[in-house]
Formats: sequence, structure tokens, C-alpha cells
Amino acid sequence: MAHFPVNHPARPLYRVLSGLIGLYILVFGVYGVFETWGEGLFSRENTTALGLRTNLAFALVSVVFGAFLIIGASRRGNLGHYMNLTAGAVFLVTGILMMAVLQTSANFLNFSMSTVLISLVFGLVLLATGLYDKVGTDEHAAEERRRRNHPVAEAHQR
Repeated sequence: MAHFPVNHPARPLYRVLSGLIGLYILVFGVYGVFETWGEGLFSRENTTALGLRTNLAFALVSVVFGAFLIIGASRRGNLGHYMNLTAGAVFLVTGILMMAVLQTSANFLNFSMSTVLISLVFGLVLLATGLYDKVGTDEHAAEERRRRNHPVAEAHQR
């Protein structure tokens, strides 16, 4: 079974990355709300915010997700770890689903291919940050390192 690294030395960098992604998404959402205010919730107009197509529904969802990611990045415990893993999976699934319906009337979030690509990149980065920002005690971290460095010896002791 795979184990998440505990107390990874680059954990602060990963938290900053997820915070920056959250900040970008929050700014995109707020700017998108101002740009799309007065249009329909699921409008298919060619309205853009920070270079990405959007509508009011997508902008509002972005505000919520951006705040979610900033809160996750500001937490010192494992809550941020689980929030990043969840957000990464959500971004990847959303990007793939929206790519599947890109040229149909089911594109209710008004995605374009550039929005799909940004969603997939953000999903991968958030998933990676979630994999490496787990927090634990020093003893737990030492046990994980020992298990990772000597997997064959662990199997023979069982």
C-alpha cells in the first residue's frame, strides 16, 4: 500500500502553491461576477475574466472554491491535506466532464478549451500538493521514512 509522505520538507511550498491557486480562482470569480452581472446565470455569451470564458454560475462557483482553497492553505493540520486532495480530484473530474460537453448545450458553465486546460493543470497541482502536505508527529514521519527506505525488510517481518 502506498503511503503519503509525512512532514515533507517542501510542505510550505506546496501550501503556498495551493494558496496561490486559490487566490487566482477567487480573483477570477470576483472579477467574473462583476463582468457577468446582469446576464443569465447559465449564459453562453462570450464573456471572459482573466482570459477565461465564464458565466455568472461559473464565477460564483469559483468564488466559493477559491475561498475553500485559501482556507485549506491557511490550515496547519491535515485539513488542508484533505482539502487539496478533494479539490484536485474535483478540478480533474470537472475538466474532463466539461471537455466532453464542450461543443454541446450541456456546457452550462460556459467552458472553453483554455478553461478545461487550466482546470486540469490546477487539478494536477492541487492533487500533488495534497499528496505531499500531510502533517504528523516526528515519530510518525520517521516510521514512514523507515518503511519507505526498507520495504523488503518490512515484508519479511510480517
